[in-house]
Amino acid sequence: MLPPIKPIKIKDRVSLVFIEKGQVDVIDGAFVVVDELVGVRTQIPVGSVACLMLEPGTRISHTAVKLASSVGTLIIWIGEAGVRLYASGQPGGARSDRLLYQAKLALDETARLKVVRHMYKLRFKEEPPARRSVEQLRGIEGARVRQTYQILAKQFGIIWKARNYKVDNWDQADLPNRCISAATSCLYGITEAAILAAGYAPAIGFIHTGKPLSFVYDIADIVKFDKIVPFAFQTAAKSPANPERQIRLGCRDIFRETKLLDHLVPMIDSVLAAGELEKPRAPSDSIPIAIPNIAGVGDVGHRN
Repeated sequence: MLPPIKPIKIKDRVSLVFIEKGQVDVIDGAFVVVDELVGVRTQIPVGSVACLMLEPGTRISHTAVKLASSVGTLIIWIGEAGVRLYASGQPGGARSDRLLYQAKLALDETARLKVVRHMYKLRFKEEPPARRSVEQLRGIEGARVRQTYQILAKQFGIIWKARNYKVDNWDQADLPNRCISAATSCLYGITEAAILAAGYAPAIGFIHTGKPLSFVYDIADIVKFDKIVPFAFQTAAKSPANPERQIRLGCRDIFRETKLLDHLVPMIDSVLAAGELEKPRAPSDSIPIAIPNIAGVGDVGHRN
């Protein structure tokens, strides 16, 4: 019997690898991507990768999933460039250290407030008002966000009423709201992928609470007005025939051009570190968490 596989420490791994258009399988003991259209077989050292992102056009065998699990590599099924997150697989040997750390921060009122204040600082590029509770800061943020929507609408020459839409009645929303909803949905997909790759729970939030994606909303809100929401207003101003598709393609390109995942993973660690609680020490073997430096991000497969 072969000895158990000892995963490579995450600090020594490439963080993320995107795979598009190919069959992922194990052939002759190697983890490979086979592109039958062009007759190319690409080998991936899966044990040295923290997270595999499978884009549309990718199929994966049970054997490949099993091998990835045995070496502690997270697999996430996403839309193009992460504009959707459809499912994720728990890497083999994963520990709960980071989940417990996140929960401890969320349950400690002092630590939670520190995290929320740091989020405010990152979002608005200024220190939050002193002696404010989480609820008060949430209210201040809401007022500033409403003002930002009005400013962007004026900038792009759009008549703006309010941020208003219903998921179960999508077509009744006006064009700007539909564009914003489509764009933020894309952002939530890539943000959830980053949170999962970093080893945290999407549901344990600090500003947002009680929802399956509370932490996703917390992190996405920090960056959504940098490029994503302005792009939504810009698209709405052009009145395209298929605005949702235009938004998805545009967000995909923004994510790639800005290398958003490079920024999200270390941002998540920075946000939680603001709580100033001691992070649980990991054992010396390995914890499958994406490292902050994502210089090794790559793509496997050809693109149209």
